[in-house]
Amino acid sequence: MKRIRSKRILTGNDFFDGYVYHEAGKIKAVTQAELPHDETLDCTDCMVSAGFIDTHVHGGCGVDFTFCSADDVAQAADFHLSHGTTSILPTTLASDRVHTEEALRALQTASTGGKTKANIIGAHIEGPYFARTQAGAQNPRYLTDPVAKDYQCILSQFGGFVKKWSYAPERDNNAAFCRFITECGVVASAGHTAATYKDFCAAYEAGLRSVTHLYSCTSTITRENGFRKLGVTECAYLYDDVYAELIADGRHIPPELIRLVFRQKGAEHIVLVTDCLSIAGSDNSSGQLNGIPFIVEDHVAKLTDRSAFAGSVATMDFLIKECVAAGVSLPEAVRAATATPAALLGVSKGKIAVGYDADFVVLDDPFAVKKVIVSGETVYQAIESK
Repeated sequence: MKRIRSKRILTGNDFFDGYVYHEAGKIKAVTQAELPHDETLDCTDCMVSAGFIDTHVHGGCGVDFTFCSADDVAQAADFHLSHGTTSILPTTLASDRVHTEEALRALQTASTGGKTKANIIGAHIEGPYFARTQAGAQNPRYLTDPVAKDYQCILSQFGGFVKKWSYAPERDNNAAFCRFITECGVVASAGHTAATYKDFCAAYEAGLRSVTHLYSCTSTITRENGFRKLGVTECAYLYDDVYAELIADGRHIPPELIRLVFRQKGAEHIVLVTDCLSIAGSDNSSGQLNGIPFIVEDHVAKLTDRSAFAGSVATMDFLIKECVAAGVSLPEAVRAATATPAALLGVSKGKIAVGYDADFVVLDDPFAVKKVIVSGETVYQAIESK
C-alpha cells in the first residue's frame, strides 16, 4: 500500500487536505485517517490532481502519430506525459484506408509494447469524411463521403482500440456511418463540418454525442433566403448531453470565448484537447501536416499563407493555465482535462476517488508539473533547478 500526502488534493470542486492511498494501480482510500501503508510520497505543499487525458493529439517531439513506427510512439507520448498527460488517444489525420490502418497498427502495438510510460487508451481517427469547405489543414485530396467497406474493414481489425472518430455529419447519407460506429462502441464526433441543424439532428438520433474542436472548423448560423439555420457550433449548446472539444490555447479560442464556453456548456461537457502537432517539443519552426505545409508563430501552427490555424503546439498543462487566466476556476479547468474526457470514453480514470486508476499529476505554482504517477508508479519527476 502506498499513499500520497498533500494539503491540496483536488477532488471534484474542492481541495482536500489528507492522504490518497493506492495499491496495485487503484485508489483504495481518500481520507485524513492514518491507514497501514508501506510508502509515503510527501507532496504537502503541491497540488495533486488526477492525470490529464488528451483525446485529440497528433504527436510531439518530431513524431507524427499518422506516420510513425510503434517504437516512435513512446517518444511523443512521454513528451506529453512530462506535461501531466497520463492517458492519450493518439489521433490520425485524414488519409486513405491503407495509411490509416498502418498508423492504427503501430499505435496498437505501442499501446501493449510496454515502452510508453503513458497510457495509450485507444486511438482517435480524424477524417477523412470531412467537408472541403471546412478542411482547415486536412489534406483535401483524401476527403470523401463515408465508404462502408473502408470503415467496416478498419473497425473489423481495430474494434475496441478505436475509441473516437471525427467526421462531417452532412456527408453521412442516412447517418449510416454514425450508426455503425456508435454500435461498435466508438464515440462519433462532428468535426471539420458544414452541417446544419437538420444534419446534426440526424446524427444525434444515430448516436453522435461529441463535437470536435468547437469553433475550429465547425459550422455556424447561415441564412437561406433570409431564414436562419443553426450550425454545429450552436447545436453543441442546444444539446445538453453533447460533449465539446476545446483547444483552449488562447489562440484557437481567445480568453473571452474560453470563458463563454465554460459558462454556457459547463465543465462537465467540455473536453480540453491539445490538437498538438509533431512539431511541439522540437526545435523546428515549420513542417508538413500530411502534405500540407505549415509554420509556427505566436505559439500556434498556421498554414503558410496564414489564412487558418493548422493545429496546436500546446500541452495540457498549458491549456489549464490558459483557462485559469481566462477566468475559469482551477477545479473546472482540471475537470475538463480529467473527469469529463474519462466520462466521454467510459474509462475509470480522471478522478481521485476510490476504485479509480492511480494516475496522478503533482503540480507546483504556477501549474508547473513536478511529478507524474501512472498506475501508482512515479514515471516522471522534474529536474530541480539549483
